[in-house]
Amino acid sequence: MDPASLAFYRDALSRLDRERVDYLVGGAYAFARYTGIERHTKDFDVFIRREDYERAVDVLRRAGYETELTFPHWLGKAFHGDDFIDLIFSAGNGVAQVDDVWFEYAVVAEVIGMAVRLIPPEEMIWSKGLIMERERFDGADVAHVIHAMGRELDWRRLIDRYGKYWRALYAHIILFGFIYPSARSRVPSWVMDEMSKRLTDEVRSPDPTEKVCYGTIISRQQYLVDVDRWGYQDARLKPAGTMTSEEIAHWTAGIDQDGYR
Repeated sequence: MDPASLAFYRDALSRLDRERVDYLVGGAYAFARYTGIERHTKDFDVFIRREDYERAVDVLRRAGYETELTFPHWLGKAFHGDDFIDLIFSAGNGVAQVDDVWFEYAVVAEVIGMAVRLIPPEEMIWSKGLIMERERFDGADVAHVIHAMGRELDWRRLIDRYGKYWRALYAHIILFGFIYPSARSRVPSWVMDEMSKRLTDEVRSPDPTEKVCYGTIISRQQYLVDVDRWGYQDARLKPAGTMTSEEIAHWTAGIDQDGYR
């Protein structure tokens, strides 16, 4: 890592530590710890509770770092030259919000020479498993975490995290057995049995009368036609989801800003 980048990350985390701002390290560093797969990126992912965001930003501003609330429903940033720290308090779809449970099950590790806490592997699967964009699909990451950690995962907590989005988790564990047939037992049989029963019960029930598209949960771009033209309700929108229409509009406008089509 570039020495200037390393110094920035260490200084920022040290300041958050001194001010007792709770945070967890995620992204490439947590992924490497759980899977052994190393990636080198320019950003550094820090996960915090939404209620701690202003405190974290105040600490970093006083250190002279520029900050911005990039998307008010899930993400802010702190900059130092070309380097930046992502301050994450939710997923972009508004689902995987950082709460006390993330901290309760955090994993202690050493990152960039510092003792930190990492996001739990279950919460990593929860957030990554709901990203299925054209330009970014995190299914391989989910498979690699299950391959490495499947026997240790708290599967009950993971299933409960997905809640009504359990079909997305089921899709990933079905694919896991396809990707790694010799390791499919790393997903416990009771998990497969429970998911199979849920599916059986669901397909034997009548279709819901409410016309909702859950595709917007997994892709902010690919299902816009469904809600804009075809009369489907956006599953992200309150009260069924967690986002306001203004937040959805801002997140959608970010497609052009990010250069995704």
